[in-house]
Amino acid sequence: MPTIKIIDTIKIDIYSREHPPPHIHVKYAEFEELVIIETLETYAGEIPKVQRKKVIKWASQNKKYLLDTFNKLNPRP
Repeated sequence: MPTIKIIDTIKIDIYSREHPPPHIHVKYAEFEELVIIETLETYAGEIPKVQRKKVIKWASQNKKYLLDTFNKLNPRP
């Protein structure tokens, strides 16, 4: 479970052996949200809006990196 980015105190993780769709785990304090990389929509959970806005801004500029990392950690047979 590498942490691929920390924005302020918000952690963005991508796990190996994960299920589709490609997504990131965003953790802030006691909150966690799964965000689909391609659409940047919430898959599950919720973090506060201020922190989510920061994550979405960064993720929108780094989609290729996120998808490449997800696919590297989760190769399809």
